[in-house]
Amino acid sequence: MTKADIVNEISAKTGIEKASVLATVEAFMETVKESLANEENVYLRGFGSFILKKRAQKTARNISKNTTIIIPEHNIPAFKPAKTFTLSIKE
Repeated sequence: MTKADIVNEISAKTGIEKASVLATVEAFMETVKESLANEENVYLRGFGSFILKKRAQKTARNISKNTTIIIPEHNIPAFKPAKTFTLSIKE
């Protein structure tokens, strides 16, 4: 399902025009991105959490040059679904 499909579904279910729904969806995604950029997790009760996971420093290999490089510690965004969300998917 794409963003356009989500906008169409919400518009059909609520009767709100697509332009307003699209603006709302875009604003939601931008807010989540900004929160994670500021190292703040986003919790949506009953749906899940957008969290930052810390990846430790590690050494990797550049196979073509046969050298090792150090990848520094960094954060990556992740989504952790709520328990009620996962239970509704399994049924």
